[in-house]
Amino acid sequence: MTFSAPGGRWRYRPGIVPALLRGLLLAGLAAPALADDAPWAERTQALGAIAEMPTGVLSKDELETLSATGEQLFGAHFTTLDGVGRPQATQAIDPTRRKHPREQVFFRTAGPDAGSCAACHNQPAIGGAGDFVTNVFASEGFESADFDSLDPQFSSERGTNHIFGAGLIELLAREMSLELQMVRSQALSQARATGSAVRLPLEAKGVEFGYISAEPDGSVNLDELDGVDTDLVIRPFSQKGVMTSLRQFTINALNQHHGMQAGERFGARWTGSDDFDGDGKSAEISAADVSALVAWQATLPTPVQKIPEADGWAEAAARGEAKFTDFGCTVCHRPALPLENLAFADPGPFDLAGTLNEQQVAARAIYDIGLMDWARELSRDNQGRVLVPLFGDLKRHAMTDNQIDALGNELMSQRFVDRNIFQTAELWGVGSTQPYGHRNDFSSLDAIILAHGGNGRQARDAYAAASDEEKSALIAFLKTLVIVP
Repeated sequence: MTFSAPGGRWRYRPGIVPALLRGLLLAGLAAPALADDAPWAERTQALGAIAEMPTGVLSKDELETLSATGEQLFGAHFTTLDGVGRPQATQAIDPTRRKHPREQVFFRTAGPDAGSCAACHNQPAIGGAGDFVTNVFASEGFESADFDSLDPQFSSERGTNHIFGAGLIELLAREMSLELQMVRSQALSQARATGSAVRLPLEAKGVEFGYISAEPDGSVNLDELDGVDTDLVIRPFSQKGVMTSLRQFTINALNQHHGMQAGERFGARWTGSDDFDGDGKSAEISAADVSALVAWQATLPTPVQKIPEADGWAEAAARGEAKFTDFGCTVCHRPALPLENLAFADPGPFDLAGTLNEQQVAARAIYDIGLMDWARELSRDNQGRVLVPLFGDLKRHAMTDNQIDALGNELMSQRFVDRNIFQTAELWGVGSTQPYGHRNDFSSLDAIILAHGGNGRQARDAYAAASDEEKSALIAFLKTLVIVP
């Protein structure tokens, strides 16, 4: 057989080309193009960049180096060489085998639904929120379903939240959890000492969470809890307030959205397999990788108040801030909560099985958020506590009533939290994260305010009854709460 070629003609003889290829392979000339460790290989170079989990108090340089690796992982587009996809596992938080292998790598309702964290968290910058197109489906709690259907019958659609200031949010939740648990201990001690029942208010950082009653025999009555779980642990992440820590949320998201499985939950210790999801890749995400992701998220700066240089905006925002209080918005959207300590311990104290916690490691790492330049700009109260300007309360509230139920459109409860109950959305950054609502289906601040029912009804009605000028001023104020990358 003869082929034309530039510069002349040559004749094909069977056996010549295979022999040439074998020679090239033996000479090592063709192998690097397919090698997983080649510098141009289609894999995430930052995976495994941190060989061991950090321990002890990190210096600023060490923390910035770890965080930089975390940012690379957060922005990476994971590939099959990394282990993206989970053909033999579901999106469930508890490691769960699929009944039937998944042929598609990506699947919208049950995931994996993205190759990168930044694919959704990008507004106005990496780590930010997402538009409606980035909505995800919360269905991780259903271990017995494979979710092969595109019908979201077993999921609730959710918008993407931003994670700026997330380290301070988790630190607040840890301190508030300890305060609530101390009240429980006090109630039990008093009941034993007096020989009679004791009922105490549950309060942390000025936020009320109902009451707890203790009996002399050591039993407690939790029927009067309000907005918190029965273990009195504040879980500050997710729209429903059901995720304890950045570490837990990161591990959940890596599995659900990317099919990238962290060894601390999906490895041999808990599943008996180094490749639980059956994609041919073991050790996809190490504990050190998770630590890097946590460090970057925990040290992201807080949103700020920034008034645009437009005529009249500063004056309108000042009036709107006063109306924010007058309308009663601050009952839930508290402008700031006090934080005692900026030392972020990783792993943390309250995670349960499947996520590393402080009881499972010989030594924790301490990320001192106070080392960050942005943290020095935070206000402090007269006791020296940092005032975290979150405009929230880390408490769950019912958001519907028998007249206003727009925020009651969830298809199912999550972690035993009813469909119409959500954690107060922190409003810092709200001016940078349109659209609004847990489903991203409210295009304006005016619309989401008017959708408040239930515990938010009184403030909503005050806003609805206000003059157009007063409403406009409130919007002007809210739009000054922005994320500055």
